[in-house]
Amino acid sequence: MSDTIHPLRILMSQQSMDRWGAPLAAVMGQRPHELISLEAAAATHRTDAHVAFISREVTGTSTKHEIHPALQRVYELLRQSQGLQWVHIHSAGADRQIYLDLLAKGVQITTSSGANAQVVATVALAGLLALARRFPLLWAEQQARQWIPMMGARMPRDLPGQTATIVGWGPIGQKLGSLLQALGMRVVAVRQQPATPHSTASDGVEMVTFDSWTRVLPQTDWLILACPLTAKTRQLVTASVLASLPPGAHLVNVARGEVVDEAALVSALQSGHLGGAFLDVFAHEPLPADSPLWSLPQVMVTPHAAGHSDGNETRVGQMFLDNLRCWMEGTPLRNSVT
Repeated sequence: MSDTIHPLRILMSQQSMDRWGAPLAAVMGQRPHELISLEAAAATHRTDAHVAFISREVTGTSTKHEIHPALQRVYELLRQSQGLQWVHIHSAGADRQIYLDLLAKGVQITTSSGANAQVVATVALAGLLALARRFPLLWAEQQARQWIPMMGARMPRDLPGQTATIVGWGPIGQKLGSLLQALGMRVVAVRQQPATPHSTASDGVEMVTFDSWTRVLPQTDWLILACPLTAKTRQLVTASVLASLPPGAHLVNVARGEVVDEAALVSALQSGHLGGAFLDVFAHEPLPADSPLWSLPQVMVTPHAAGHSDGNETRVGQMFLDNLRCWMEGTPLRNSVT
């Protein structure tokens, strides 16, 4: 923890200072502190912060693959701040290179995991329902002014009884699992550690580990990715995994694009083996204009927007303040990246 004599210097955007300055002061109490705006720090190249709060507006429209100059300047400030001890970020994942670099230097990183879990779970459900009811096909026929009844081979399957395998059993996966169970679907969760017999029996979700998860693929109608990007999950969904799914199965990805072998995914969709996909994340973002995913008729593409909602700013800010209180009390920070 920083020393108790000099002010704790906290770096955040001017927008965050305006919104959170008063409640932050209440958390700090009698402890001296100084709020430093990111904008001013970037202009004067000030690198003496102890704590940084990276809120959504700081990241802006940059992606981790294409970083805008203003955000790059912030990243350089963080890298050059030798006294930096802790950074709280607005996202649930900390797989951007800047955070990996800071972790390697001993800076503690905490995420806002859970802040947008309900939002992402709802969006994943919306994608699943849209594909289940063949909305992409119906939308294309609407544009062509075609009236084609949903009969015969076009008849949608009932959702009750279908199996959804959710990879990642964090806040998003758990919320989505409850929603799918309410629809009568069987839910299988892929997680790092096996569940206790009691928890498996109480929630009706079958738990499997990453070591054994491929055995459930042949019965999986919906493969839903809601996991962080780690060494274990990078390129987890290979051509072999996709081929193990039953014909007509669907993929929903609200995790990270790098979890999937994108070329293999395109091939499985083009061949017709996969019935469709709802994709919010991609191997490179923005998704290149020449990607086949844009034009495949059974694919829905969204611009890494599943977690965006007007209530997230409040939830993320409150998570930062709660962790700041933990920091002041010397207790473990929540959502700390290891």
